[in-house]
Amino acid sequence: MYRIITKVNSPEDLRELSYEDLRRLSKEIRNFLLESVSKTGGHLASNLGIVELTLALHRVFNSPNDKIIWDVGHQAYVHKIITGRKDKFHTLRQFKGLSGFPKCKESVHDCFETGHSSTSISAGLGMALARDLKGEKYSVLSIIGDGALTGGMAFEALNHAGHSETDFIVILNDNEMSISENVGGLSKYLNRLRTDPTYFKMKDDVEQILSKIPAIGKSVVKTAQKAKETIKYFFVPGVLFEELGFTYIGPVNGHDIKELTDVFKRAKKMKGPILIHTITKKGKGYRFAERYPDKFHGIGPFALETGKKIEKTEGQTYSNIFGDTLLELAEENSDIVAITAAMPSGTGLSKFAEKYPERFFDVGIAEQHGVTFAAGLASNGLRPVFAVYSTFLQRGYDQVLHDVCLQNLPVVLCIDRAGIVGHDGETHHGVFDLSFLSNIPNIKIAVPKDGKELRSMMKYAFSQKSPIAIRYPRGISKDLTTENNIDDIYDERAEVISIGKDACIIAVGKMVARAIEVSKLLKKDGIETTVINARFVKPLDKDTILSSIKDINNIFTMEDNVKIGGFGSQILNMLSSNEIGSKNVKVFAFPDKFIEHGETETLFKNYNLDTEGIYKQIISYLK
Repeated sequence: MYRIITKVNSPEDLRELSYEDLRRLSKEIRNFLLESVSKTGGHLASNLGIVELTLALHRVFNSPNDKIIWDVGHQAYVHKIITGRKDKFHTLRQFKGLSGFPKCKESVHDCFETGHSSTSISAGLGMALARDLKGEKYSVLSIIGDGALTGGMAFEALNHAGHSETDFIVILNDNEMSISENVGGLSKYLNRLRTDPTYFKMKDDVEQILSKIPAIGKSVVKTAQKAKETIKYFFVPGVLFEELGFTYIGPVNGHDIKELTDVFKRAKKMKGPILIHTITKKGKGYRFAERYPDKFHGIGPFALETGKKIEKTEGQTYSNIFGDTLLELAEENSDIVAITAAMPSGTGLSKFAEKYPERFFDVGIAEQHGVTFAAGLASNGLRPVFAVYSTFLQRGYDQVLHDVCLQNLPVVLCIDRAGIVGHDGETHHGVFDLSFLSNIPNIKIAVPKDGKELRSMMKYAFSQKSPIAIRYPRGISKDLTTENNIDDIYDERAEVISIGKDACIIAVGKMVARAIEVSKLLKKDGIETTVINARFVKPLDKDTILSSIKDINNIFTMEDNVKIGGFGSQILNMLSSNEIGSKNVKVFAFPDKFIEHGETETLFKNYNLDTEGIYKQIISYLK
């Protein structure tokens, strides 16, 4: 089945292939991607859409000498396949296997690590200017999608790059816009004219000749330039990029390898910042992904014949519970509005958007704007909810601090994918939010142990007149039945789940279930354990906690956050503030490092934070 892909082990091999072979290779790569990703899961639609573009890039440019930076990086699978990693592709996103994003330790062809959007132009410009300062010669290219271009950081970088006038190529991979034949034909003509070196030489020669005409030469040149600028607004596509200082080339058919190769070769010889606008189709070559590109953006294992997910899920996800609860609350309160940063489906807001389109705002990939936008809404009497993944809220940290909390505005931050998220790895784990939010004044931080508690906390959030963050994990909610459980939370009380004299475990979020399991194992060893569901990380229910541990010396805290600055740190600080220094406290949390990718439970086990691992550590500690 695979005739050509087996011969391609490095970018150099592409230069030996005919265009017919390259077209055949494109089909083989798509089949290879489908076979692999259907088993491992991953980002499929974006990679199916960028096959020809990647091949043309590596055919023209000389990686790793030339630097290729992939924005977000979830579309770099084809790049990985042709840079010597196809034999390891079955390990994609698996523990100790290939990352789903560019990783410098994997290959010299991955020159910059990415995972969040809108960063590639900034990184590429930095590389280009470093090259200039060092007197080196090579090309620098940043590949960015039309979605990532909605991020403000991308525009900041475009503005700087245009001003710098350095040799630098930005490739805009546009998989949404359609271009009519007339505009396409005209743009191709203009591209050939503007990318032909003889055009630039002729332009410079004419201006020099005109400027030498006595008395009137310079004014003639200025008049010609003004006329050119006026005409450009009517005929030249990409005038925005031109005004920013880029030479715009496009639109280019992103699935025509020969056309792409010709354009890249011409661009390589040009001077200054260049933006190449390519048009591609997400999910190309697989009808289910073409029809539902959003569903195949990031997908788990699926059946190739039907496109349906293989994994069976029972119960509701936290995201769906959040979405359904918000919909109910919005029916009762017309001031509630919802905000997402390009993730309506992922955060559970699709139903809300459909029922209340006028109260739903998708700000694009712009978390900073999303947070301050929410602050603006709140300052004018509305009750905004910003639903955002934990890893992406990091990008709006200053806005949470400065624009929401400093003004004590009642913004509700619903933080999805908190804790370990699994296969996406370092760039996507939500293990920092408890640490970076806890040190901000005015904010409350609620952490539900299950979906039932999430519903209660959301209801409680709208009774508050100050900022509140509710953080919850990815996946299915398994409701816990406890003796002291209450359906509604009317204050920041902790929940005492069990009472024991030998040790106390204080846990938050999904770790409460683990604490209960650990306490059962300890009971078999004759160790009676008090288990507390803290519910709130800020403010801590110090009355309940201090009274519960009054006669207990061994305290254990559990969280799915990094150890430094997290929930355990808050407990230690509370004990210190209350001059209780005689207790033995051990914090169970993730270490001070970036956690790799892999199955969620595999990662918990790897860091001894699974039930068995914690149990053994507690037994050893008590002995």
